[in-house]
Amino acid sequence: MSTKNFWLGSLAGAALSGLVGLAGLADAALAQQLSSPIASGASSGKAVSPARAASAAATATATTTTTTGAAASGGSALGVPQGQGAGVHSPNSPIAPLPQRTDVIAWSLLTAITTKNEKNKILPVFGVQQLALHQKTQKIQGFMMPLEPGERQRHFLLTSVPLSCSFCLPGGPESMIEVRAKTPVKYSLEPVVVEGTFLVLNDDPYGLYYRVTDAVAVK
Repeated sequence: MSTKNFWLGSLAGAALSGLVGLAGLADAALAQQLSSPIASGASSGKAVSPARAASAAATATATTTTTTGAAASGGSALGVPQGQGAGVHSPNSPIAPLPQRTDVIAWSLLTAITTKNEKNKILPVFGVQQLALHQKTQKIQGFMMPLEPGERQRHFLLTSVPLSCSFCLPGGPESMIEVRAKTPVKYSLEPVVVEGTFLVLNDDPYGLYYRVTDAVAVK
Protein backbone atom coordinates (compact mmCIF):
# COMPACT_ATOMS: atom_id res chain seq x y z
CA MET A 1 0.00 0.00 0.00
CA SER A 2 1.35 3.44 -0.90
CA THR A 3 2.38 6.03 1.66
CA LYS A 4 -0.53 8.22 0.61
CA ASN A 5 -2.99 5.47 1.52
CA PHE A 6 -1.74 5.78 5.08
CA TRP A 7 -2.81 9.42 5.46
CA LEU A 8 -3.59 8.60 9.08
CA GLY A 9 0.18 8.59 9.57
CA SER A 10 -0.17 12.29 10.33
CA LEU A 11 -0.56 11.30 13.97
CA ALA A 12 2.32 12.96 15.83
CA GLY A 13 5.03 10.50 16.84
CA ALA A 14 6.91 7.68 15.23
CA ALA A 15 5.87 6.31 11.85
CA LEU A 16 4.60 3.06 13.38
CA SER A 17 2.37 4.79 15.92
CA GLY A 18 1.15 6.99 13.09
CA LEU A 19 -1.13 4.17 11.98
CA VAL A 20 -3.27 4.80 15.04
CA GLY A 21 -4.84 8.17 14.07
CA LEU A 22 -8.06 9.07 12.39
CA ALA A 23 -8.70 5.60 10.96
CA GLY A 24 -9.11 4.33 14.49
CA LEU A 25 -11.48 7.14 15.36
CA ALA A 26 -13.58 6.39 12.32
CA ASP A 27 -13.57 2.65 13.01
CA ALA A 28 -14.53 3.20 16.64
CA ALA A 29 -17.31 5.50 15.45
CA LEU A 30 -18.69 2.89 13.08
CA ALA A 31 -18.56 0.24 15.78
CA GLN A 32 -20.63 2.52 18.00
CA GLN A 33 -22.99 3.24 15.11
CA LEU A 34 -23.58 -0.42 14.24
CA SER A 35 -24.08 -1.49 17.85
CA SER A 36 -26.72 1.23 18.50
CA PRO A 37 -25.63 4.18 20.64
CA ILE A 38 -28.74 3.90 22.78
CA ALA A 39 -28.15 0.26 23.68
CA SER A 40 -24.44 0.68 24.30
CA GLY A 41 -25.07 3.65 26.56
CA ALA A 42 -27.51 1.69 28.65
CA SER A 43 -25.21 -1.29 29.00
CA SER A 44 -21.87 0.36 29.71
CA GLY A 45 -22.50 3.94 30.75
CA LYS A 46 -18.90 4.75 29.82
CA ALA A 47 -17.59 6.95 27.02
CA VAL A 48 -15.23 5.46 24.45
CA SER A 49 -11.66 6.67 24.78
CA PRO A 50 -10.77 7.75 21.22
CA ALA A 51 -7.07 7.12 21.76
CA ARG A 52 -7.58 3.59 23.10
CA ALA A 53 -10.25 2.71 20.56
CA ALA A 54 -8.09 4.18 17.82
CA SER A 55 -5.13 1.99 18.72
CA ALA A 56 -7.09 -1.27 18.67
CA ALA A 57 -9.25 -0.46 15.68
CA ALA A 58 -6.43 0.91 13.55
CA THR A 59 -4.37 -2.21 14.21
CA ALA A 60 -7.26 -4.36 13.02
CA THR A 61 -7.72 -2.14 9.99
CA ALA A 62 -4.05 -2.26 9.06
CA THR A 63 -3.81 -6.04 9.34
CA THR A 64 -7.06 -7.03 7.66
CA THR A 65 -6.73 -8.53 4.18
CA THR A 66 -9.46 -7.89 1.61
CA THR A 67 -10.19 -10.44 -1.07
CA THR A 68 -12.08 -8.39 -3.62
CA GLY A 69 -10.14 -7.05 -6.56
CA ALA A 70 -11.05 -3.42 -6.01
CA ALA A 71 -10.30 -3.48 -2.31
CA ALA A 72 -7.08 -5.41 -2.82
CA SER A 73 -5.82 -2.69 -5.12
CA GLY A 74 -6.66 -0.01 -2.54
CA GLY A 75 -9.74 1.23 -4.38
CA SER A 76 -13.49 1.20 -4.12
CA ALA A 77 -15.98 -0.35 -6.51
CA LEU A 78 -16.11 3.04 -8.21
CA GLY A 79 -12.36 3.04 -8.80
CA VAL A 80 -11.72 5.76 -6.21
CA PRO A 81 -9.03 5.02 -3.59
CA GLN A 82 -10.43 4.32 -0.12
CA GLY A 83 -9.26 6.53 2.74
CA GLN A 84 -8.43 9.43 0.46
CA GLY A 85 -10.05 12.56 -0.88
CA ALA A 86 -13.57 13.83 -0.56
CA GLY A 87 -15.22 10.47 0.08
CA VAL A 88 -17.27 8.05 -1.98
CA HIS A 89 -20.99 7.64 -1.39
CA SER A 90 -21.72 4.01 -2.20
CA PRO A 91 -24.47 3.56 -4.80
CA ASN A 92 -25.69 0.67 -2.66
CA SER A 93 -26.07 2.79 0.45
CA PRO A 94 -29.63 2.97 1.84
CA ILE A 95 -28.80 6.47 3.10
CA ALA A 96 -29.41 9.37 0.73
CA PRO A 97 -26.57 11.82 -0.04
CA LEU A 98 -26.40 15.15 1.75
CA PRO A 99 -28.98 17.64 0.47
CA GLN A 100 -27.82 20.74 -1.38
CA ARG A 101 -27.65 23.74 0.97
CA THR A 102 -26.25 27.23 0.57
CA ASP A 103 -26.12 28.09 4.30
CA VAL A 104 -23.41 25.55 5.25
CA ILE A 105 -19.75 25.17 4.35
CA ALA A 106 -19.49 23.07 1.21
CA TRP A 107 -17.55 19.83 1.51
CA SER A 108 -16.08 20.59 -1.91
CA LEU A 109 -14.30 23.54 -0.26
CA LEU A 110 -13.04 21.55 2.72
CA THR A 111 -11.71 18.73 0.56
CA ALA A 112 -9.94 20.99 -1.96
CA ILE A 113 -6.55 20.72 -0.25
CA THR A 114 -3.14 19.18 -0.85
CA THR A 115 -0.74 17.42 1.52
CA LYS A 116 2.98 17.41 2.22
CA ASN A 117 5.40 14.94 3.82
CA GLU A 118 7.22 16.29 6.84
CA LYS A 119 9.18 14.30 9.45
CA ASN A 120 7.43 11.00 8.77
CA LYS A 121 4.03 12.66 8.80
CA ILE A 122 1.55 13.64 6.12
CA LEU A 123 0.33 17.15 6.84
CA PRO A 124 -2.42 19.19 5.17
CA VAL A 125 -1.67 22.23 3.06
CA PHE A 126 -4.62 24.60 3.27
CA GLY A 127 -5.50 27.35 0.84
CA VAL A 128 -6.69 30.86 1.56
CA GLN A 129 -10.35 29.78 1.48
CA GLN A 130 -9.92 27.12 4.14
CA LEU A 131 -7.74 29.30 6.36
CA ALA A 132 -10.36 32.05 6.20
CA LEU A 133 -12.76 29.76 8.11
CA HIS A 134 -10.45 29.42 11.13
CA GLN A 135 -11.81 30.45 14.53
CA LYS A 136 -15.04 31.74 13.05
CA THR A 137 -18.61 30.62 13.66
CA GLN A 138 -19.57 28.24 10.88
CA LYS A 139 -22.42 25.87 10.04
CA ILE A 140 -21.65 22.32 8.89
CA GLN A 141 -23.78 19.41 7.72
CA GLY A 142 -22.73 15.79 7.60
CA PHE A 143 -23.36 12.24 8.72
CA MET A 144 -22.95 11.61 12.42
CA MET A 145 -20.39 9.05 13.59
CA PRO A 146 -20.66 8.69 17.39
CA LEU A 147 -17.60 8.37 19.59
CA GLU A 148 -19.55 7.92 22.83
CA PRO A 149 -22.27 5.56 24.02
CA GLY A 150 -25.75 6.96 24.47
CA GLU A 151 -28.50 8.51 22.41
CA ARG A 152 -27.05 12.01 22.73
CA GLN A 153 -23.49 12.82 21.82
CA ARG A 154 -21.07 15.54 22.89
CA HIS A 155 -18.11 14.15 20.94
CA PHE A 156 -18.52 12.76 17.44
CA LEU A 157 -17.39 13.02 13.84
CA LEU A 158 -19.27 14.51 10.92
CA THR A 159 -18.37 13.10 7.53
CA SER A 160 -19.28 13.99 3.96
CA VAL A 161 -20.53 10.46 3.23
CA PRO A 162 -21.83 7.67 5.50
CA LEU A 163 -19.61 4.74 6.40
CA SER A 164 -20.62 1.48 4.74
CA CYS A 165 -17.81 -0.86 5.87
CA SER A 166 -16.00 -1.24 9.19
CA PHE A 167 -12.67 -1.70 7.43
CA CYS A 168 -13.06 0.83 4.61
CA LEU A 169 -12.60 4.54 5.15
CA PRO A 170 -14.98 6.36 2.79
CA GLY A 171 -12.66 9.32 2.40
CA GLY A 172 -9.57 11.06 3.73
CA PRO A 173 -9.29 13.23 6.85
CA GLU A 174 -10.43 16.18 4.74
CA SER A 175 -13.84 14.50 4.55
CA MET A 176 -14.27 14.37 8.35
CA ILE A 177 -14.77 16.97 11.07
CA GLU A 178 -14.41 16.36 14.79
CA VAL A 179 -17.27 17.93 16.74
CA ARG A 180 -17.16 18.95 20.40
CA ALA A 181 -20.71 19.94 21.27
CA LYS A 182 -21.74 22.51 23.86
CA THR A 183 -25.00 20.64 24.37
CA PRO A 184 -25.54 16.96 23.49
CA VAL A 185 -26.71 16.27 19.96
CA LYS A 186 -29.23 13.49 19.36
CA TYR A 187 -27.84 10.64 17.28
CA SER A 188 -29.38 10.19 13.83
CA LEU A 189 -28.70 8.30 10.62
CA GLU A 190 -30.05 11.32 8.78
CA PRO A 191 -27.81 14.33 8.00
CA VAL A 192 -27.00 16.47 11.03
CA VAL A 193 -26.32 20.21 10.98
CA VAL A 194 -24.26 21.87 13.71
CA GLU A 195 -22.98 25.39 14.28
CA GLY A 196 -19.93 26.32 16.28
CA THR A 197 -16.37 27.65 16.23
CA PHE A 198 -14.56 26.15 13.26
CA LEU A 199 -10.87 25.27 13.62
CA VAL A 200 -8.41 24.50 10.84
CA LEU A 201 -5.77 22.07 12.18
CA ASN A 202 -2.25 22.07 10.78
CA ASP A 203 -0.73 19.22 12.82
CA ASP A 204 -3.34 17.48 14.96
CA PRO A 205 -2.27 14.47 17.07
CA TYR A 206 -5.14 12.37 15.68
CA GLY A 207 -4.51 13.35 12.06
CA LEU A 208 -7.66 15.48 11.93
CA TYR A 209 -7.82 18.47 9.61
CA TYR A 210 -10.91 20.21 11.00
CA ARG A 211 -12.70 20.61 14.32
CA VAL A 212 -15.83 22.41 15.52
CA THR A 213 -16.05 23.40 19.18
CA ASP A 214 -18.95 24.71 21.30
CA ALA A 215 -21.24 23.21 18.68
CA VAL A 216 -25.02 23.18 18.86
CA ALA A 217 -27.49 21.37 16.64
CA VAL A 218 -29.39 23.63 14.25
CA LYS A 219 -31.90 23.14 11.47
